Amino acid sequence: MSFSNTTGLQQFKSQVGIKFQLYNSLFTSLPFHRIERTGILLSLLLTNTEDGYKKKQSPVEIINDFFQRHTSYSKEQEQIDLLFRFVQYTERQIVLFDALEDAAYRDVHDMQGAGSIKHLLNEVQTKGNEQELLDKLSDYCIRLVLTAHPTQFYPGSVLGIIHDLSKALAENNATLINTYLQQLGKTPFLKKQRPTPYDEAVSLIWYLENVFYAAAGRIYSNIKTQLQLGIEFDQPLIRMGFWPGGDRDGNPFVTTDITLKVAELLRGSIIKCYYLDVRRMKRRLTFQGVDVLLAGLEKKLYDNIFIPGHTTSLTKEEVLATLFEIRSILIHQHNGLFQNQVDAFINKVQLFGLHFASLDIRQDSSVHSKVLSAIAAKEGAVNFPLLPGYAVDEENTATTDMVKETLDVMKNIRTIQQQNGADGCSRYIISQCTSAENVMEVFQLLLLSGWDKDHLNLDIVPLFETIEDLKSAPEVMKQLYTHEVYREHLIRRGRRQTIMLGFSDGTKDGGYLMANWGIYKAKEELSRISKEYDFDVMFFDGRGGPPARGGGKTHKFYASMGKHISNKEIQLTIQGQTVSSNFGTTDAAQFNIEQLLNAGISNDLFASNKVTLSTEEEALIMEVAGTSYAAYSDLKKHPYFMQYLVDASPLKYYSDTNIASRPAKRGGSARLELKDLRAIPYVGAWSQLKQNVTGYYGVGTALKALDDQGRFGEIKQLYNNSLFIKTLMDNCEMAMKKCFFPLTEYLRDHPVYGEIWQKIYNEYELTKKYVLLLSGNTELMETYPVEQLSIQMRERIVLPILTIQQYAIAKCRELNGQQNAPSKAAYEKLIIRCSFGIINAARNSA
Repeated sequence: MSFSNTTGLQQFKSQVGIKFQLYNSLFTSLPFHRIERTGILLSLLLTNTEDGYKKKQSPVEIINDFFQRHTSYSKEQEQIDLLFRFVQYTERQIVLFDALEDAAYRDVHDMQGAGSIKHLLNEVQTKGNEQELLDKLSDYCIRLVLTAHPTQFYPGSVLGIIHDLSKALAENNATLINTYLQQLGKTPFLKKQRPTPYDEAVSLIWYLENVFYAAAGRIYSNIKTQLQLGIEFDQPLIRMGFWPGGDRDGNPFVTTDITLKVAELLRGSIIKCYYLDVRRMKRRLTFQGVDVLLAGLEKKLYDNIFIPGHTTSLTKEEVLATLFEIRSILIHQHNGLFQNQVDAFINKVQLFGLHFASLDIRQDSSVHSKVLSAIAAKEGAVNFPLLPGYAVDEENTATTDMVKETLDVMKNIRTIQQQNGADGCSRYIISQCTSAENVMEVFQLLLLSGWDKDHLNLDIVPLFETIEDLKSAPEVMKQLYTHEVYREHLIRRGRRQTIMLGFSDGTKDGGYLMANWGIYKAKEELSRISKEYDFDVMFFDGRGGPPARGGGKTHKFYASMGKHISNKEIQLTIQGQTVSSNFGTTDAAQFNIEQLLNAGISNDLFASNKVTLSTEEEALIMEVAGTSYAAYSDLKKHPYFMQYLVDASPLKYYSDTNIASRPAKRGGSARLELKDLRAIPYVGAWSQLKQNVTGYYGVGTALKALDDQGRFGEIKQLYNNSLFIKTLMDNCEMAMKKCFFPLTEYLRDHPVYGEIWQKIYNEYELTKKYVLLLSGNTELMETYPVEQLSIQMRERIVLPILTIQQYAIAKCRELNGQQNAPSKAAYEKLIIRCSFGIINAARNSA
């Protein structure tokens, strides 16, 4: 067995499992009002819920039974107060578990095993691929784009406690652990106000400063050192991207002013990191000739952070020139003493420049159309050189402010580039892109905002999301590649075109298998079209936390791409809890960044890995995906589909959670329509129902259809031969492992929802049966025992508040339509509070 299946599992049991039981008991001794009684009663509630579900009791029956058997509370308000205390207590248990996992990360994961840079370099050396590796690295990188999509509910103060607590746990510092647990008990988890886009930027920049700065710098230095690339190698193998403050799609709170402030914040944050590094280096580099240069650099950095008016007086090139001069003096006059510190600093500057992370601008295509129509209507004629015959929308709803904002943000991209460098803001992403015209609309607006088409230092990135958009994407790009003006623009940009492919909306639209296959085929076709017209295509994947939104074993997806799919770069969004779960500590970030780097390089480098699917295999996958899509579409067409999701889950309360600046749905109507609903609350609602429909629905039906035809052996063989299919099924297992149908089994006989509940449950059981037949395992996630145990422990911690949430939802349904029901507001608040802990507990969804 491998490290992760034996040593890792043993380490997890001892350092996470046992320690959780030990430190969890400390909660009951915290010097807070009624804490001890809350902890004891919560353990009784957990026993009640486990026993109750075995007896097929409903959440209402379980909670009522608990109050009768274990408390003297008879008044409704007393009962509600206790349930709130249970939620608060459970939230802190989850934080403790998160911190324990973070502390044990290096021992639980094989940091130098398969997928690591060390393993890659050993394999390269063994197979004699050194030159191929050097060629690959000269034009390759991974780009991790941090987004503020709301799948993480912790406020920044709690994230800081997790970070500090995990460090204390790793050092077994009992005094600090106890102190931090006390701090945790007094720190509020609830955000009273909705965060602004600027608040979201501040939260994510914490990770840039405290995690990515060190982790990326360490990896880059290790690669350079081990490959003897030299400090002059300046190709950034790791690039950071950033969406808060630039993602305007459906977010009216992202203004031009916010965008400029976030860009300034990013610049100030990286300069602060450099300043602290220089301060540390001054303690070692005390030599004649070096000390003066270092003091001068320190002053420049200080002035740029603290002195007004210095924001444009420093450049990346200026910082590097000083460091190279210091390095030269150390080598020639001081025997290279402490040269390694200077080299490590140079590597960071080469990676992060003065921008830290590239700020992407994103907007919905419909806004561009409206703005152009408004401009045309104001001018009294349509005269857009890049859009001949442009049709004006007679019912255009664009406001003067919308027109001004759209043109201003395009104009101010140049301001950001002047202050932060060209990489500070160099991409404009078009969501809901359905045509070549949508891209040319942006091009035309850029010219109207003052850009010169011959000096347009910006990439225009179409985003294709739905199943139909993915199918039409190759034709759209063909039209753009043959458009004279756009083609010339791409040539000036180095013949490189970035295309973004959204996963979440694809899953919502087409179900799990069809979304995955649709993206795979779109990448193949887009790679072929781009090669035909002699352009390099870079794919930017919009992936979320859970498998249903493109998360899961992400690095395995990249390792499974066939030779017909362009592999120039790996670009993906890092969203919500994925930031904290996969990149929350330096060790975790290093491990997962290395896994991604390895996946992209190995897929290109080793001939044995350059596998692709045969025509017959593609036809089989298309058949399976088509059957799965039909089953999922049939579910969505059920007359009570949306009503079930709205009434049985916390979906309608998402907008009240104050976790994100962006509204939970598109459009302004009060009614929740599937087409307007964003993917995050849609997937999140299924997750809190513990039904995870978007992670598996239709898979079982599709596999059974093959089995009924006597063809199951075909898909079994494909599963054994294709990493792509195996990864899909592994992630499918993860989604199902987090299901718990006893929670909602009380709806089985419901007059309205009984049929749809049974339909979903039957598909779950069918999928579980066939996925286990494919893998040959006897239980879900058997191949990943560490993650399997982590999920089991987290699900047990959160079971009481899952029950409380369903209890509160049932109470709200009961009170609907009743006059003078003051307790309804309390139950609604309880539903929202439960969401926090439930989502946070699912941290390992990626």
